[in-house]
Amino acid sequence: MDDVRGLNFINGEYRRGSSGKTFDNISPVDGSLVGVVHEAGASDVDAAVRAARAALKGPWGTMALAERLKIVCALVDGIQARFDDFLAAEVADTGKPVSLASHLDIPRGAANFQIFADIVRNHHGESFMMPTPDGTGAVNYTVTRPKGVIATICPWNLPLLLMTWKVGPAMACGNTVVVKPSEETPSTAAMLGEVMNSVGVPPGVYNVVHGFGPGSAGEFLVKHPGVDAITFTGETRTGEAIMQNAAIGVRDVSFELGGKNPAIVFADCDMDKAVEGTMRSVFANCGQVCLGTERVYVERPIFDEFVARMKQGAEALVCGRPEDKSTTMGPLISQEHQDKVLGFYKRAEAEGATVVTGGGVPDLGAELAKGAWVEPTIWTGLPDDSAIITDEIFGPCCHIRPFDNEDEVIRLANDTPYGLACSIWTENLSRAHRVAPQIEAGILWVNSWFLRDLRTPFGGSKQSGIGREGGTYSLEFYTDMSNVCVKL
Repeated sequence: MDDVRGLNFINGEYRRGSSGKTFDNISPVDGSLVGVVHEAGASDVDAAVRAARAALKGPWGTMALAERLKIVCALVDGIQARFDDFLAAEVADTGKPVSLASHLDIPRGAANFQIFADIVRNHHGESFMMPTPDGTGAVNYTVTRPKGVIATICPWNLPLLLMTWKVGPAMACGNTVVVKPSEETPSTAAMLGEVMNSVGVPPGVYNVVHGFGPGSAGEFLVKHPGVDAITFTGETRTGEAIMQNAAIGVRDVSFELGGKNPAIVFADCDMDKAVEGTMRSVFANCGQVCLGTERVYVERPIFDEFVARMKQGAEALVCGRPEDKSTTMGPLISQEHQDKVLGFYKRAEAEGATVVTGGGVPDLGAELAKGAWVEPTIWTGLPDDSAIITDEIFGPCCHIRPFDNEDEVIRLANDTPYGLACSIWTENLSRAHRVAPQIEAGILWVNSWFLRDLRTPFGGSKQSGIGREGGTYSLEFYTDMSNVCVKL
């Protein structure tokens, strides 16, 4: 029997791909083989969509809300019961430290099911009384129904967490899903099929197809006429391609796309908190966080001290095997991504950047030489139109630039086609409330980073995305609403 982590999961059963093709899942830690993955063909994707549509008409679609939410909540215990298995699979795919995945990826990935079940359970529609010319009036009320089959295309940086962030509300609202995980991180999405079966999720509600984008499972899925809506997290360029396909049939989309997020550090900040928070926002998960910081703007009076303390913090990070308790930073996701990030490192030097620290590949010995490692890196001194400042790198690096006043830094922060997130560090409450609304981003943190209340809207502005998810905002995407008008 093949390892289920490399199999497609369709209509409650694991199967190889009809394409007859496989691809290797390679460890980013040392270049070793994690497993072999079976690529889905067009007929597999069709079978998955058809199974999902049948489940909408079958037991899932006719199930009482209380029973459906009971099953969704059971998924939390099902994942927790196999916590170590999911943790091992996530770490093997991503190379991230066990210390990170064990307190973020797996717990939050499981909790998404509980959170959205609670939100759906407590959701209610609206009603309105209206006068009519004959004086008797009318009552209007809203009702919602599942949107249908949701194509769920997931990224590789937080595979389980960001997948269940979509699947959790989709299922709680009564939809069915076809998941296309990243080819870099296929394991936990496939493993979740076992949990779905174990807690009684009907066949066809949750399906997984493995593969790539163009000419593979991703393209087959977004072009399938049986898909009612598409949710995607990933690069802006890929989002544009998906949106073109979604236009055929006028399917709804929810996108979280690229970012080039700024941090603004004012001279009146709490320096310890600002350094600690910015260290996390730049280097957490090896910089592979959509909400991470790549542009840091520091008010001039504290610029030198801030740069020096960031340098000290970056040089204290420890690259190593994920299971090593001393490891604080893992590798990039792949050697292909390593080549991309190192290309930016070389470009920064060629453009005359001051390399405060890093800029290359750490020497971790022969055992890890084939891993996708890069050094945590900080630059200063580049012009505002440098590609280092304008392009998303998605690695453990940032450029730090001084500024002199609020108007200047607001202009600099907004000087980007992206608008996902921003952190503002200041102890001046009036300044925080004054500056935050002027930043063109979907998520604004003051004196914090990655602090998320899952009831709040999540998403980006400009080229960083379309729509908002989280809390009742997810329900707006995963359901269709109708108004019923009753003449009295």
